[in-house]
Amino acid sequence: MSDNPSKTAAIEEMRFRLLIDAVVDYAIYMIDPDGIITSWNSGAKRFKGYEKEEILGEHFSRFYTAQDRAAGLPQRALDTAIREGRFEGEGWRVRKDGTHFWSHVVIDPIIDPDGTLLGFAKITRDLTDRKMAEETLKQSEQQFRLLVQGVTDYALYMLSPDGRVSNWNQGAQRIKGYRPEEIIGEHFSIFYTAEDRERGEPQRALETAAREGRFENKSWRVRKDGSRFFAHVVVDAIRGETGTLLGFAKITRDVTEVHQSQQALEKTREALFQAQKMQAIGQLSGGIAHDFNNLLTVILGNLEIVRKRVGDDPKINRLLENATQGALRGVSLTQRMLAFARRQELKTEPVDIAKLVQGITGLLRSSLGPGIRIETCLPEGLERVLADTNQLELAVLNLATNARDAMPDGGSVVITARPEVILEQSHSNLAAGRYVCLSLRDTGEGMDEHTLASARDPFFTTKGLGKGTGLGLSMVHGFIEQLGGRFILKSQKGHGTEAELWLPVAADGVKTPSVYPTAEPVTVPRLSVLVVDDDSLVLTSTTLLLEDLGHRVVSATSGTSALALFDQGEVIDLMITDMAMPQMSGAQLAHAVRLLKPDLPIILATGYAERLEGFAAQLPRLPKPFTQLNLVEIIAQSMK
Repeated sequence: MSDNPSKTAAIEEMRFRLLIDAVVDYAIYMIDPDGIITSWNSGAKRFKGYEKEEILGEHFSRFYTAQDRAAGLPQRALDTAIREGRFEGEGWRVRKDGTHFWSHVVIDPIIDPDGTLLGFAKITRDLTDRKMAEETLKQSEQQFRLLVQGVTDYALYMLSPDGRVSNWNQGAQRIKGYRPEEIIGEHFSIFYTAEDRERGEPQRALETAAREGRFENKSWRVRKDGSRFFAHVVVDAIRGETGTLLGFAKITRDVTEVHQSQQALEKTREALFQAQKMQAIGQLSGGIAHDFNNLLTVILGNLEIVRKRVGDDPKINRLLENATQGALRGVSLTQRMLAFARRQELKTEPVDIAKLVQGITGLLRSSLGPGIRIETCLPEGLERVLADTNQLELAVLNLATNARDAMPDGGSVVITARPEVILEQSHSNLAAGRYVCLSLRDTGEGMDEHTLASARDPFFTTKGLGKGTGLGLSMVHGFIEQLGGRFILKSQKGHGTEAELWLPVAADGVKTPSVYPTAEPVTVPRLSVLVVDDDSLVLTSTTLLLEDLGHRVVSATSGTSALALFDQGEVIDLMITDMAMPQMSGAQLAHAVRLLKPDLPIILATGYAERLEGFAAQLPRLPKPFTQLNLVEIIAQSMK
């Protein structure tokens, strides 16, 4: 790199002038602010017919037709270039010999740093002869505009075919911190993080651009001072007319603020819909929930097998029924605890408010403690409402916990429900129809008008630091609104608080789904089933259930051992695999097996509600815990 910037600039300017003069397929020349021609290249001479000595000092309007000159098109082109920063158009032009040709014209104003108009750069292309060169010119113009103009919001620079920086603009210097003399000649991988370099991301970007013509992504990049910024990157391959790769055009934009704003927004939304005030429920880890579901799968499966084999002894059957009911309560508890952790969508169904409240009264008493008295007043004959059972239970628990916190010296919570009707002519925000209003009223401290007005706002809390997320009421509000109902808070300082959940009545004819339906199971032929699960108890239980149905079972405790069975030529008609396994997940195993056996039915068994993508999202899901009837139904569905 030269130590004399002036000399370097002079050499670059000379090269540029030689390049322009050597171009014969384009008329490239300069005109002063009045339109007088001040330079002339070989291309202009070739297809306009004028020698340099003939045309320098002449007005560029002589190339226009008489009609265009009369209409003022030459001056209009210059005015447009000044006003809009560029003029581009097509029209008839006149050669020295009087013949006409259809040309494509670009005029760019040349403005020095203090804003003075120095003149115009004019490029004329003969479209009648150079139709095939249209895209090449467009690319050249784009490079000219991007690299010559003083862009500061984008890092615009060129790379050699092997990825070395060959030029540098002001935007690149501003965003990345390097001066041209510091970075030109260096490999562009210097901008990548150490982790991305180890993964080969720089080379992958160039390979993708060379193969597909373009590479685009967003990821972290590193400035000269070592700080990181989030960048939107586009790499375009630049090829010559023969298809030879000449290098790459790279555009980088700093989108750190946008990225951070999006992250903050996503975190806020995530918190609004996912966070829970019930800390005991929120602290339950996914691993514990998975193990609990595995245990319930084993218990329920073995109870089913035992029930079939003990005969009709009423005492033993009563014991088995009690054990089964206890396990089903465990299923309900697990589903309740995982309702938000699963990030599941609302699963609306007809819900009996009285039964729901009675079902969680025990949990409410243990959660609120002995100092809080719980009273219920739930009239008989209430219509069922359309709601998500788990979410509604959590909403009631949330409101009851809020009430407890507002009564540090003890008090009472009264839970009531009443039917309501909203008429068409009503001024209510609710749609006309039938509702059930579920109310929780406490004898706590209450809220003043300012606190009440902000109570449902996200992150608003009156509790001390670390004692509340400020999301409970906002989540209840969002949940009820999503159902088409309304959440109303009423409170006065010193007179307690009442929370009303207005829930729409379920339409007639909507049936409540049964977790364990009693419909006759669908029969399927005897199959050779591969069961894969890293939990030996679940593996044994599932095997027993399948063998009891008459199927032949082959088992494996990992994805690797399952694939080995295929390599050994084991005959398999169906595979049921656990989702959460070490080393190789069920989704990864399913993908590998599908490559070996494209038509093999595969079922994913899982205790979570994972959001799967791609191929795995298309597979049937068998939620844990499952019964023998669940197995029969999903096998029948998979074998269709």
